[in-house]
Amino acid sequence: MADDLLSQLKTMTTVVADTGDLETIRRFQPTDATTNPSLILQAAQHESRRARLAEIARHATDIDDALDAVAVEIGSEVSALIPGYVSTEVSARLSFDADATLARARSLIERYARHGVGPERILIKVASTWEGIRAARTLEREGIHTNLTLLFSFAQARACADAGVTLVSPFVGRILDWYKAQEPDADFSGDRDPGVQSVRRIYEHFKGHGYDTIVMGASFRNAGEIIALAGCDRLTISPKLLEELADTTGNLERRLTPLDAETRAPEPQDEAEFRWEMNEDAMATEKLAEGIRKFMADQRKLESLLGELRRE
Repeated sequence: MADDLLSQLKTMTTVVADTGDLETIRRFQPTDATTNPSLILQAAQHESRRARLAEIARHATDIDDALDAVAVEIGSEVSALIPGYVSTEVSARLSFDADATLARARSLIERYARHGVGPERILIKVASTWEGIRAARTLEREGIHTNLTLLFSFAQARACADAGVTLVSPFVGRILDWYKAQEPDADFSGDRDPGVQSVRRIYEHFKGHGYDTIVMGASFRNAGEIIALAGCDRLTISPKLLEELADTTGNLERRLTPLDAETRAPEPQDEAEFRWEMNEDAMATEKLAEGIRKFMADQRKLESLLGELRRE
């Protein structure tokens, strides 16, 4: 009898849990875990955390201090359950401010150190804006690893690789969402999925040009997208889809295989070229802006929750 798909996937791809829920992480035993404002909000709303959150909120100097304290506390708990990276996000509010992103990232690393978690275990998540990528370039030179998120275009991926970031997170499902809205009757299954095609293009470019940047597909809408990207460096998967893969048997074919670098990488993009290519890509421009807004919407909900706890 064939093994379940999740077990097979783990032999060819590093599986990352897209959650801050500790029980889910214990159950599926991923190598890494990644969080974002939406996932931190979900974790923070558990009744079992309320007393601790109230304590954090009351001792914080301000809401930003409380937000980062909560993110690092949850991230530290997650780090004790996995052998690899924990991703923690810089506030989406800073997506267009490189200097503020740098300051916040350094502060997060210092907070983790006070919890006994070293910088080698942390990926600082930053939105893949021009400013975010410039900040990540500086952080990497300081020995702080970065995960460039909300990545929808080849232009973003190229700029991230040129900056030497540790990992990129192209958003498969949100790319599919955009194309389905434009062409609701089109067949985007399997290899026709534009999000799958985007990740494959990025993966082949990075491997073909010898970039060390890790490609981690994210934001999946169905298990078929994951199956189509089996063999990608990393895939970050929601609890629902982890369960579906664990409950499904069959033979899983490796779809992506690293190639030896054969050609020299093209010249790095400058800011004008990056912004022009983004402007020409309506999907990437719209989904990046929407993603930042959505993360901020959930961050504001968490800010409101912590504000109420500070007043209790």
